[in-house]
Amino acid sequence: MARRVVIAAITSVFVFVVGSALFERLAPRRWVIAYQRAFMALYRPLAGVVPGWAVVETSGRRTGQPRQTPVGGRLCGDTFWLVVGDRSRSQYVKNIEADPTVRVRAHRHWYTGTAHVLVHDNARHRLMTMNPINSVFIWIAGTDLATIRIDLDPDRQHLR
Repeated sequence: MARRVVIAAITSVFVFVVGSALFERLAPRRWVIAYQRAFMALYRPLAGVVPGWAVVETSGRRTGQPRQTPVGGRLCGDTFWLVVGDRSRSQYVKNIEADPTVRVRAHRHWYTGTAHVLVHDNARHRLMTMNPINSVFIWIAGTDLATIRIDLDPDRQHLR
């Protein structure tokens, strides 16, 4: 009985992730933006707390206001890695290109760092080392993949 419950839960998550990714890949851009705004509000409190997820805080390139985006990625030593699925349309990537100074909330702590967009890195290979749920989503929905490497400040001071 317990085995069936586990299999049903895994199947449900898989269907949700694949369905969401196909929706983002095929739906009109206006629908995708509305969907993302609704669901990002739900993901934001969990990102940075749940392993494999983080919040990247950039400065708005026009307003200078802080912008927080939940992402899937991996913290490896003094570096945080993530893969963006649609580099040319992602507003947080445009913010990083304008000002590479970012903050990352991972494992319940805030870190400061400098982000680098690595267009020539093998992003699909990099996905294999990250959060599997997010990786499947990015693999399906992504059209213009790029890796982002965030070099965290050496003091690794936790900010509040």
